[in-house]
Amino acid sequence: MRYYPDKMTPEQARTFGKDVLNIVCQIPRGKVTTYGHIAAWAGWPSHSRMVGRTLRYSPGAESLPCHRVVNIAGRTAPGWSRQRTLLEEEGVTFKPNGHVDMSKHLWEPEINGV
Repeated sequence: MRYYPDKMTPEQARTFGKDVLNIVCQIPRGKVTTYGHIAAWAGWPSHSRMVGRTLRYSPGAESLPCHRVVNIAGRTAPGWSRQRTLLEEEGVTFKPNGHVDMSKHLWEPEINGV
């Protein structure tokens, strides 16, 4: 069995989940951020995949602006075709390769803002 030195306790996982949802609530219209940024701001930089799972499985997350979270390259979530439409409705632009233009739309909160 593999050893994970940064494995979360159940209490840390609950706190992480709350932090993730709080951060996602703050992403402004017309901006995006990444799973990795959210994980880092929540204090667990190696847990970007857990951000995605939190957004997918947390009750009430569907009412949050989850569509504003993309991967580091600006790719939208696989299997969620509506995500691009929601972002375009907010003025987010995409490059010819289909990725969000991160140079224009990446949101990074102020250090004290999260």
